Amino acid sequence: MFYVGPEVAVALNGEIVVRLGRTSTRGSWRTHCCEVAPAAWCGVKSIPLLLTINGGSSSIKFALFECGATLKRIFAGKIEGVGQPQGNFAVEGSGESENFSRPLVAPDHATAVSALIDWLEPRIKHGALVAIGHRIVHGGPKYWEPTRITPKLVTELRRIIPFDPEHLPEEILLTEAFHRRFPKLPQIACFDTAFHHDLPRVAQLLPIPRRYEAQGVRRYGFHGLSFAYLLQELERIGGKKAAEGRVILAHLGNGASLAAVRSGRCVDTSMALTPAAGLMMGTRSGDVDPGLVSFLARSEQMTPAQFDGMMNHQSGLLGVSETSSDMRDLLAQETSDVRAAEAVVLFCQQAKKWIGAYAAVLGGLDTLVFAGGIGENAPQVRSRICAGLGFLGITLDSRRNPKNAPLISAGTARVSVRVIRTNEERMIAHSVVRVLGLKSRRR
Repeated sequence: MFYVGPEVAVALNGEIVVRLGRTSTRGSWRTHCCEVAPAAWCGVKSIPLLLTINGGSSSIKFALFECGATLKRIFAGKIEGVGQPQGNFAVEGSGESENFSRPLVAPDHATAVSALIDWLEPRIKHGALVAIGHRIVHGGPKYWEPTRITPKLVTELRRIIPFDPEHLPEEILLTEAFHRRFPKLPQIACFDTAFHHDLPRVAQLLPIPRRYEAQGVRRYGFHGLSFAYLLQELERIGGKKAAEGRVILAHLGNGASLAAVRSGRCVDTSMALTPAAGLMMGTRSGDVDPGLVSFLARSEQMTPAQFDGMMNHQSGLLGVSETSSDMRDLLAQETSDVRAAEAVVLFCQQAKKWIGAYAAVLGGLDTLVFAGGIGENAPQVRSRICAGLGFLGITLDSRRNPKNAPLISAGTARVSVRVIRTNEERMIAHSVVRVLGLKSRRR
C-alpha cells in the first residue's frame, strides 16, 4: 500500500481506500479507533451515488448506493435514541473493518442530522452524490407517488402535519437540513402510503360522518415501502404466481401492520388515517375503544394532546408490560414477569386475529410473509401467531422456523409461510432512480 494524501491510500491491488479516523502508522495502515472504507464512500469512483434517508420518531436510518448497472449498497447505518439520554450511531459497510458503533447523545433530530451530515460530507466528494431519497410516512390525499421535493411540496406537508404529527415534522426537518448542506442536489420524497393508494372503496371508508371524507379523513395505510419490497421479493423467490395469489404481508416490528394482497394489489391494511391504528405495537396502542377518549377526559381530565401522547408513546408492549417496548426483553422476562407474558400473548393474539380476518377478506390464503424486526427474528412469536391456524392451511415446520429460514411452513402445508428480510432503503433508491431517469436495474 502507498499513500496519495493524508486521508487516501492505494492498496497493492489498486483498490483505493480512505482513512476515516485518527492517524495511522505509515507502512501498515494500522489505525486506532478508526474505520476504513472503500473509495466509493468518498466518491473517488465515477459511479453515481444515491443516499437514502429513513427518519423515524426516534431514529434516522441511512444508506449509500452505487447507481451502476445495478444498485449496490456501499454502507448502511442508523442513529438510534434521538431525544433520549443515550443514543447510538452505527454503520455497517461491505466488510467488518468498515463497521463501527459508538455512543451519540442527540437530544433532538436537528442534532442527530447535523452529526450524520458532518460524518457523511468527507466521505462523499467530487460530485459523486447525485440525489437523496427520503421516506415520507404521510402524503395526505394529494401526494403518494415518489416526487421531487419542492417548496410547494414542503408547504403541503406542513399543512397536513395534523395527519401525522409523530413523523412529518422530523421528516420535513431532515429534508431542509440536507438542502442547506447540499442545495443543488435533487431530493425525492417516497411516500409510505403509495402501496395502498388504490385500496378498494370499502377499505378506504371509515365509519364516521361522511363529511370528513372531504377533509381527507380515510384509511391510507403505511409500511408501503416495506410491503412493496416484500411483494417484489416474493415474486423473485416464489414466482409470479405466488406474488399474484392471496397474500398476507405482516410487517412486525416496533411499528407493526398487516396488508391483504390479491392479484398484486393491496385490498386492505390494518393501519388507517395514522400509523397508530391497527395492531398493537412497541409503544402504540393500535385499535382501541373510542369511548376511552371521553372516559379519560372525565375521570382524569386528560387533554387530547395527553391522550395522543399516551396512545403513541406509552401504550402497546410498553404499556401492557410496564417495562419495555422491545419484544426481545419481554420474551426474556415472560417466565418471571406476568406483565411481560401478557404483553407477548396480547400481541400474538391480535396478529392472529388480523391474519384470520384478512384470510376471510381474500377468500382464502396462499402465502403468509413475516418481516420486520419481530417478524424476521422472533421464531417464538411466529409460532404463537400461527398456532391454531391449521384450519386456514397454516402449519409451521418445527425445525426451519427456529432457524429463521426463508421458508418456514411444513412441506405438507397448504399455505406457504415465508420470512423475508425487508429493505425499505433499497425501495427508496429504486424510486429515486425511476423519478430521475437514472439507468440501473432493480437488482
